[in-house]
Amino acid sequence: MTEKNILAYFNTPEQAQSVAAKLQGLKVEHMSIDRFSRYAGEGSNDPILTSTMSSLASVTQDGTFTKDAGVLAAADVTASGMSDGGGGGPTGKDILLTVVVDESSHHEALAIIEQSGGFI
Repeated sequence: MTEKNILAYFNTPEQAQSVAAKLQGLKVEHMSIDRFSRYAGEGSNDPILTSTMSSLASVTQDGTFTKDAGVLAAADVTASGMSDGGGGGPTGKDILLTVVVDESSHHEALAIIEQSGGFI
């Protein structure tokens, strides 16, 4: 049995979850929904005054980064507050639906994703 993989991008997790529900009727081997950004690490909701500040980016971009990613994120124009960013990066479609389907269901899965507004 041959498998095919699909990477589809969406604007919201709800859009991806809706498509995932539609794909359940097909021969799905694996499916996951993830959010990604241009920097490694996860966001933080800790108040600045009570948490340790690991990098400038942890304060200005509200994130927890590894040391290397923190240096990179702090060098971004969004960290200084002196720019609107304008550097591109993931905008809008930052939700990734990863699907592995049986080859016999591949074209049908692609059609469902595209009809639902997914970007392949």
